[in-house]
Amino acid sequence: MSFIKSNSVIIKNKEFVPYINSVELDDIVNKTAEDIYAYYKDIVNEDKPLIIIGVLNGAFMFLSDLVKKLNIHCEIHFIKVSSYEGTETSGKIKNIIGLNRNIIDQQILIIEDIIDTGLTIHNLINELYNHNPKEINICTLFFKKDNYKSEKIDMRFVGKEILNKFIIGYGLDYDNFGRNLNEVYILDS
Repeated sequence: MSFIKSNSVIIKNKEFVPYINSVELDDIVNKTAEDIYAYYKDIVNEDKPLIIIGVLNGAFMFLSDLVKKLNIHCEIHFIKVSSYEGTETSGKIKNIIGLNRNIIDQQILIIEDIIDTGLTIHNLINELYNHNPKEINICTLFFKKDNYKSEKIDMRFVGKEILNKFIIGYGLDYDNFGRNLNEVYILDS
């Protein structure tokens, strides 16, 4: 159960304090949309649209705000993978919902809420490359550079590099609570 107490949020006896407000989030989304448009505007068209794959559950708010600002031909699909248990990444990947679209020779853009250790995105990219896309690019709202442990992956579109701290809000959760917050909060230590 969660509730807002003055400026903080309490979830399961953990206190989260303000970290990134809605104005800064909107600026991040706008800049990221501009970068994506600049990269893809001459590559995709109605016959070969950009295939956007949102990683559920966390990326839903970011993806929703982002695609509203993209003035390019695109399709939106979702895949569900997970590696978190509580506030720690488990390192174990679970593919729960798969992609049902043929992606052979297609431009793919994966939308993530956060890249932490990199294990989830690394495994997802390997799985998608088995389907022979033309190109796969990564777009993440947040990147914990100091916690990244996976093989080097070119993350073409990074909204913001953040501290190696646990955050909630704007789609990110703690045990499924806090996703609905319109700002980002950081675990108070």
